Amino acid sequence: MPVKKYQSYVPGRMIPLNTQELLLVRGKEGTLGIVKVGENKQFFLETDKEEIILALEPEDLLVASGFGTDDTIIKGLKCILFMIREVGSPFIALSKKHPASKRLKIVVSAGDRTRVSCSITPGTHPEQDVLCGSGEFDGVEISGVKGGVEFKNLKNGNFEKIQFDI
Repeated sequence: MPVKKYQSYVPGRMIPLNTQELLLVRGKEGTLGIVKVGENKQFFLETDKEEIILALEPEDLLVASGFGTDDTIIKGLKCILFMIREVGSPFIALSKKHPASKRLKIVVSAGDRTRVSCSITPGTHPEQDVLCGSGEFDGVEISGVKGGVEFKNLKNGNFEKIQFDI
């Protein structure tokens, strides 16, 4: 896998990202995986009560949060983002007390902006502007902008870009 590393990230500066790339932000405890929505503009969110259609723009983002940093988590992030964007698998929001939420290793959100929070239960939020993540990413905001991604409140993390294919 060709990897492009960003040695230092300047807050407020856009990181270029196209639809053939996956941006990884690796911390000490967690990893974020980010892809552009691209041309598939319609996604489905399933809850126990309803199906919601998400209409997104090509510059919007799919953001996956993995609880770990090893190669298995990286492969999982890539796989789940591929399943949603390329295969059309739906997002699934569990009920607040669903026992599976404790076992989730990766959760995903979609939209033009995502805020990471460590104070929510993984996989239980149908609101697509908030995503459960490790404590080191708490409060980070990720926005899709023309040609790339911008971050707010990001204090640390190692950036890598890899090809988004399986």
